[in-house]
Amino acid sequence: MLEKNTSSAGLPVYVLVTPARNEAQLIEHTLKSVVAQTVLPLKWVIVSDGSTDGTNQIVGRYAAEYPWIELVVLPDRKERHFAGKVLAFNRGWERLTGLQYDVIGSLDGDLSFDSDYFEFLLQKLSDDPALGLAGTPFADSSTGETYDYRFVNIEHVSGACQLFRRECFEGIGGYVPIKGGGIDYVAVVKTRMHGWKTRTFTDKVTIHHRKLGTAQAGKLAAKAAYGRKDYMLGNHPVWEMFRTVYQMRQPPFVLGGLAMAWGYFCAMAQRIERPVSSELIAFQRREQMQRLRRFVTGRTTKNPRQAGMAQVSARQAAK
Repeated sequence: MLEKNTSSAGLPVYVLVTPARNEAQLIEHTLKSVVAQTVLPLKWVIVSDGSTDGTNQIVGRYAAEYPWIELVVLPDRKERHFAGKVLAFNRGWERLTGLQYDVIGSLDGDLSFDSDYFEFLLQKLSDDPALGLAGTPFADSSTGETYDYRFVNIEHVSGACQLFRRECFEGIGGYVPIKGGGIDYVAVVKTRMHGWKTRTFTDKVTIHHRKLGTAQAGKLAAKAAYGRKDYMLGNHPVWEMFRTVYQMRQPPFVLGGLAMAWGYFCAMAQRIERPVSSELIAFQRREQMQRLRRFVTGRTTKNPRQAGMAQVSARQAAK
């Protein structure tokens, strides 16, 4: 299929920003996927956040061939934290000033996806003017496994690729630079707080190429860190108890859920400072308790066909 831009396709015009640090082994997956899109972005800014491994050279080759790709190189930062991703993203966002676009996407530099991936998401945004944020699940590159959206909230959009309507993104003030993480989660909640819809569409997936740690101790430490982050972002204690019980059914069985509960309630006992507003906490707690009531009363929406399609697609893409 011939390449085309969004204006010729009759779809919203989109731009992308990718913060990247030392992604030399993986970023070409993403570069190849984007340049092969049936609908190309107006601009793609890749921000190299102190990379020292050849990332700049790889991206530079593509930028020389495709004028709509721009490489921004930042100096190395001594302090490493999740807020750094937001700082890098914002430098890329600045490079979009003066451009006429309708949609802005945050895209990780370790993904691959179908050639019509963005055309698919742009069509969803075009079809529903109330939709402020759209995305898809991501799948592990080695196993093809992804979340089962019969049980995971379909309104949460993974931070691997988040596509915002411009009006929505500017309205929520962009991403919040939280050192402890959860920046994508907060952006999703703030989007709904501002009256927009958010949605994960399971018809497609992105393939995540970064290998996750497999050591048992590492997994338990990660689960405890998730629990601590859940407290910092304001999860309701009752919600967290149900969440940890669910996590006990996932590897590492039982211990993972216990580690998550430990992280959450230790943070509660220590009264760890929360980096989000009381309004956001109150809003998301109302959502969590509403979802919990629907689950308990059996009124959850289940769509096994869509979940199954996503898993099959993920396995095929991983081959």
